[in-house]
Amino acid sequence: MKPVSLRPFLPRPALRRRLPREFRHYALQTSGVPTLQVFNDRIKHLQRERAASDAEASRRVDYLRDEVANRLCERLLDITRHFPSVLDLGANACNIARALTAPNPDSPALSTRLSHLTSADTSHTFLHRDVDLPFNALLPAHTRTVLPPADTPLPFKPQSFNAILSSLSLHWVNDLPSLLSQINHILKPDSPFIAAMLGGDSLFELRTSLQLADLDRRGGVSTHVSPLADVRDMGGLLTKAGFKLLTVDVDDIIVDYPSVFALMTDLQAMGESNAALTAEKSGLRRDVLAATEGIYRELHGNGGESVPATFRIIYMIGWSEGDGQSKPLPRGTGQVNMKDILGGGEIK
Repeated sequence: MKPVSLRPFLPRPALRRRLPREFRHYALQTSGVPTLQVFNDRIKHLQRERAASDAEASRRVDYLRDEVANRLCERLLDITRHFPSVLDLGANACNIARALTAPNPDSPALSTRLSHLTSADTSHTFLHRDVDLPFNALLPAHTRTVLPPADTPLPFKPQSFNAILSSLSLHWVNDLPSLLSQINHILKPDSPFIAAMLGGDSLFELRTSLQLADLDRRGGVSTHVSPLADVRDMGGLLTKAGFKLLTVDVDDIIVDYPSVFALMTDLQAMGESNAALTAEKSGLRRDVLAATEGIYRELHGNGGESVPATFRIIYMIGWSEGDGQSKPLPRGTGQVNMKDILGGGEIK
């Protein structure tokens, strides 16, 4: 007996109907090396623009940037050459340009050792804040360049500069390895990159006090101080970017403030407020801020009417590769045993 077919009894449209196909969607990664976003570039740009818009208040808190710029420029004294073209990357209010024109009791001003200085920054207001001050006339030639938004390739041609300086701006860069590679790319062969950035345990007093105040008032910890690079990481990053003859050192600058409120006010006027992506948009609660003041004085106070704040500055020098440059000898070619110099016995 043949099986009964239902096909003759089905309506014509049903014969042509097909079940809907199920499509699977997969997550795809864009090309290139992924970048870890730590800072909110838009928030940081707005903070710096707002800070620079009040020129007088901004100039009153230039003490840290001016001091670091002076110490950074002192490192140029060890390089006995003339620099036809120099770039100040992340120039802020052109603090390096001011430091280069400062009189030196032992030698002429450093500005006499360069032909042209280019100051570049993403903040137009910061970059042009002091455009009318007298130090601008003391430079042989000076150009201000507004850079495109952060994490955008630098708008300079390869091998454009004989030296690149940077003071207190690299600590806000999300993709620091990429920026260092670009810096090496726009340097001429055998040219120095000299930079200073906040890092390590900067503002550790404020960081620990805020954490303890958060735990006491809220039962948890939030990000109130932006994370910073460690000095141990910078040598590896410079090497990975292709720099040679590296020098990395650390210097602590301790500033006394009347209170933690004065410290935070100055940081805001500098444009150095917290811009981490994990920061709370509502800001600090009043009870947390009041507790921070008491904890800060108890743990870190000077015993008087002031509280210290430590700014740890990482200084770094790297050279682009060039002919005739000193190179380390191959491994195993040393002729002096370190044990004979330092002493000590055999390692077993």
